[in-house]
Amino acid sequence: MLAPSFFISRDSGGSLVEQIVLAVANRIDDKLLRTGARMPSIRQFADEQRVSRFTVVEAYDRLVAKGYLESRRGAGFFVRERASMWNNAPTTQVTPSSSQMDVVWLVRNMFRQLPPQKMPGSGVLPHDWLDGELVANGLRAISRLNQNLLLHYGTPQGFLPLRQQLQLKLAELEIAAAPEQIVMTSGVTQALDLVAREFTQPGDTIFVDDPAWFLMFGSFAILGTKVIGIPRLHDGPDVAKLAELAALHKPKLYIINSVMHNPTSTSLSAAKAFQVLKTAEEHDFMIVEDDVYCDMHPGPAVQAATRIAALDQLNRVIYLGSFSKMLAANLRVGFIATSHETAIRLSDRKMLSTLTTTEIGERVVYKILSEGHYRKHTDRIRVKLDSVRDPITKRLENLGMKVDYRTPAGMFLWTETGCDTNKLTEKALEQGFLLAPGSLFSPSQLPSTKMRINIAAMADPGIWEFLKREMQG
Repeated sequence: MLAPSFFISRDSGGSLVEQIVLAVANRIDDKLLRTGARMPSIRQFADEQRVSRFTVVEAYDRLVAKGYLESRRGAGFFVRERASMWNNAPTTQVTPSSSQMDVVWLVRNMFRQLPPQKMPGSGVLPHDWLDGELVANGLRAISRLNQNLLLHYGTPQGFLPLRQQLQLKLAELEIAAAPEQIVMTSGVTQALDLVAREFTQPGDTIFVDDPAWFLMFGSFAILGTKVIGIPRLHDGPDVAKLAELAALHKPKLYIINSVMHNPTSTSLSAAKAFQVLKTAEEHDFMIVEDDVYCDMHPGPAVQAATRIAALDQLNRVIYLGSFSKMLAANLRVGFIATSHETAIRLSDRKMLSTLTTTEIGERVVYKILSEGHYRKHTDRIRVKLDSVRDPITKRLENLGMKVDYRTPAGMFLWTETGCDTNKLTEKALEQGFLLAPGSLFSPSQLPSTKMRINIAAMADPGIWEFLKREMQG
């Protein structure tokens, strides 16, 4: 039976019927509702979800039409046997468990369209934290341009005025990059893929932080590369381990979050930045500095942070950035800043694989940056994060969880729960909440007692009730 008020959001863009259909279908696909299980009666479902009976009738009818439910006269609605519908084709068991909970599982569930407040394991800000009108105004302004400007492919390196604006933005970070050294991408995800394809061959080694952003592990594995984790400490990587493993494995790339590291929200110290660059020079590998959370950092007056690209000036360092985290996840505008020669090669590779990135999105970001709206928007986001960080940290600690690093900025807390967070995540999903277990953030993906918490997505009382019940027995 569905938990009361689970999945149903009147603030969502989808109708209540569509949300119910999606919720039930997802739970059946994930084997959380088993074949033969009796669904709540129409009256019971309507009362629990606080919707009309007509809404439930239409949703159930659609689920019957899609083959998820069957109606038994006088008995109600039941979960239908799905395997027989597909010519007895083999089915894949997708119920989350310690052995099955991997990167693909988390990404799949992130796109299940759960209400943002139900996803403390997500890596994005909830909709009500963002300024949709800021993006909408940009789109309206673009729509008033000469239509011919919007009908062509754009340029392989990206919208030139935006690259010129990024030159100014990078200069504030003490990184010198001419527009010709900047390549626009569809977010940091495409940027990492382009760089990995340019600098590695199957069998090569790529270093990542451990823990680190999980999506890299699968995408690099598809390329046939070996991914090795470098232990991440409070001020950056374990540089002794980095040097030891570099001598042993001869990596081609080291992907690192210098500032606002995901998932710990820690930042690189100046001493560590220098040591990482020195090690890269000694062992001849490139550093890829992923600064996707750049604008969540409050500046050196509040928290020290050093970007390796500022020390190296884009000789051995390839710098990546994006606007998806602070503006809108659907606004896929990122960039690569690198040497002039590498920018040409990456632009050609991008052109051969995807032609160009969308200039419409790039024009929207340019308008927001050039008119000064972005700086004010990011200031508001940081203030809001600051207002919830300490209270949430204290509440988690009162439940018996330990926050590994008490940082003064960022949207993530890296917590020690004292229990298997894969199992905790499985239980949470049954209650309609998406968590992010620590196993997903390590290349080894071994069971872990760690968990990443998105402090912007902890407003739902239900998640606190769940954690209290699980952590305190």
